[in-house]
Amino acid sequence: MNLAIAHARALTGIDAPPVQIEVHLANGLPAFAIVGLPEAAVRESRERVRAALITSGFEFPTRRITVSLAPADLPKDGGRFDLGIALGLLAASGQLPARALADIEFLGELGLNGELRPVRGVLPAALAARDADRALVVAAQDADEAALARGCRVFAADHLLRVCAHLRGADALPEHPPPAHADTAPGGPDMAEVRGQPQARRVLEIAAAGGHHLLMIGPPGTGKTMLASRLPGLLPPMEDDEALTTAAVHAVSGHALDVHRWRQRPFRAPHHTASGVALVGGGPHPRPGEVSLAHNGVLFLDELAEFDRRVLDVLREPLESGCITISRAARQAEFPARFQLVAAMNPCPQGYDCDLAENCRCSPEQHRRQRARLSAPLLDRIDLSVQVPRLAKGALFQDRGPAPEDSATVRERVAACRQRQLQRQGCVNAQLGGAALHVHCSADGEVHRTLEQAMERFRLSARSAHRILRVARTIADLAGSEAIGPDHLAESLSYRALDRWRV
Repeated sequence: MNLAIAHARALTGIDAPPVQIEVHLANGLPAFAIVGLPEAAVRESRERVRAALITSGFEFPTRRITVSLAPADLPKDGGRFDLGIALGLLAASGQLPARALADIEFLGELGLNGELRPVRGVLPAALAARDADRALVVAAQDADEAALARGCRVFAADHLLRVCAHLRGADALPEHPPPAHADTAPGGPDMAEVRGQPQARRVLEIAAAGGHHLLMIGPPGTGKTMLASRLPGLLPPMEDDEALTTAAVHAVSGHALDVHRWRQRPFRAPHHTASGVALVGGGPHPRPGEVSLAHNGVLFLDELAEFDRRVLDVLREPLESGCITISRAARQAEFPARFQLVAAMNPCPQGYDCDLAENCRCSPEQHRRQRARLSAPLLDRIDLSVQVPRLAKGALFQDRGPAPEDSATVRERVAACRQRQLQRQGCVNAQLGGAALHVHCSADGEVHRTLEQAMERFRLSARSAHRILRVARTIADLAGSEAIGPDHLAESLSYRALDRWRV
């Protein structure tokens, strides 16, 4: 005979539906069962909930208890369901009014003394609650993160008793306000600290202005990493929707989210020993990888030739599509991955004397093996490749001449160029495709003939030709030109160091 059934809800990750928590009390031998594919941490919530209710002064029902987490075929993990289970149990046993649980989501882990503890993935839950027009109750430590979803009614509590008092109407929880301040200024090192390397500085500005992928080739110590680390400082601040999506990915990945820096573009630099799963994500319960953590930001791969070739090849699809789909036997997850790739590598294994010039002492076979570390389809997806040579003698410590431009100055030109692209076509040049590519990157007359000659000379694919045109379009935008001219195309072709290396 059924005594009571009560419902509560808890929202989970970025790609998962809401979980409906149903608590069923029945006569019979005392037992506490949780069904719905719970993993170990969820099954252990039985003991956490039991201790939290008793130490908080509530009566724990001595009946047969069944907790159903629906949908039944979705694996459940973590302690985020504790609060919903406890409240459903109190409502089912008549210690809380069941109607008080309507239109509210609950997210939090319970301590044995009834305190509420923070959990992972609060921001995606808050976004889903806002879209469903439901309030959200979270632990006090998670309140600032949840309140980033503007429009969501967020209530923060530090103990189970405070939540129960709110639901009874005895002591209402105040609605938690959004964080007062979010730093939108790009952080990181400044371009003014970079001495020399005028071509590399120019290419970095072009990459920032058009969202292009970049490969820097040069011997050790020439400033490749130094330049790459300054790219986020050249990019304009993210819009609210971009920043929320990026922050939500970080929230479900388990990384701590700084609510005061959530609008800054991410910069990810995985080690060259990283696996394919580390780069694109995965696991039994799929989690975002580095390509998703770099969404709307920069993914920097230093020592590109030292990465396993099979690992690098997993980047080919997300570089084109801007998302990554992870398929497992039980489920499929899709994460955003619209990142800007910046890579650096040495021209050959010997290193110090090599500069893709006459000083190189490596044999042709060593050069061949170095090139074989990188697949042609991957290199074909990189828009810009530039040599970063060793600085001339005295250039590093020379104080004469004009001071190098700082990041703020370059960022103004980049922002103006991006705004021009968005007004014209609704996206940055690197994302142009299909009919829009032919409309906005048309090549006529001398430009068309020059491009055809380059395709024949360097054996370029159609994809490479399109990328050359996109870069030329960005160069024209930086110059304020309405059409791509021969000089714009010539400069774009000059940033194809790998093609010259290959011939």
